[in-house]
Amino acid sequence: MTSLSRKDWILLILLTLCWGINWPIMKIAVRDFPPITFRTISMIGGLPAIWLAARMQGASLAIPKGKAGTLIKLAIPNMLIWHVFVILGVKMLSSGRAAILGYTMPVWAVLSGLIFFGERPTRAAWVGIGCALAGALLLMSSEIGQLAGQPLGSVLVLIAAAGWGYGTVQMKRTRIDMPTISLTFWMLTLTIVAMAAASLVRESAAWRMPTAIEWGAIAYNALIIFSFAHVVWFKLARTLPPVASSLSVMMIPVIGVFSGAWLLDETPHWQDYGAMALILAAMSTVLLKPRAARVGE
Repeated sequence: MTSLSRKDWILLILLTLCWGINWPIMKIAVRDFPPITFRTISMIGGLPAIWLAARMQGASLAIPKGKAGTLIKLAIPNMLIWHVFVILGVKMLSSGRAAILGYTMPVWAVLSGLIFFGERPTRAAWVGIGCALAGALLLMSSEIGQLAGQPLGSVLVLIAAAGWGYGTVQMKRTRIDMPTISLTFWMLTLTIVAMAAASLVRESAAWRMPTAIEWGAIAYNALIIFSFAHVVWFKLARTLPPVASSLSVMMIPVIGVFSGAWLLDETPHWQDYGAMALILAAMSTVLLKPRAARVGE
């Protein structure tokens, strides 16, 4: 197993913090601003950095002949479904709840492998699926039980997580001769086009100039999430030990919950803590595999 340098650990911690804190930042942005428009502007702002990183790495941005259709099929679940449904869900939910539900993704990946690709989950994975389902139902029951609850928001975020999970399995099973950063550049580009069209149709009547706080959230997402975080992740992805990357992913919803409490005065309830514990347990059964199980991956 490759060990990380001190610099790599610092970058990994920064990535985890940046992604975790972004949940309440997204909530701040979409309280009064059209959510799909916000996400689209942020993605447009981050795209040049990914292009520059690809060029600096000497990665070709050419799409292999006959692979445009494959690229679109990968972009729909991995980018389009995730970004559209998660930002709509964040508008309806507390940022902490959205983070918890969003990071059920690894469990959805296991289910997608079973349903669509005939993979056989391990016994531990089945336990994880049960824990994730229980956590999601706990949060949804709490939303339904509140006068101002938004069970639809929970459903939207779960659809986003399921799309991302399916896309992850699809990505592993698809052969396309492109560097990862170039593939991401084109998937993001296609997603921007689709989301801009959706914003025009669905939100154009609500378009306006962002406030200073909303511009700050857009800048954070463009510069930190879509530029710094994505580019650095590409670098670390080749060297991260499996346990390190898994623990990083597992910490993101925890940071999302507590940063939401800090930045937005959100009050986590017992359902939030219970669901977070269940979903962290679910993620551990899926992500923290013995090293032997990762040989050849």
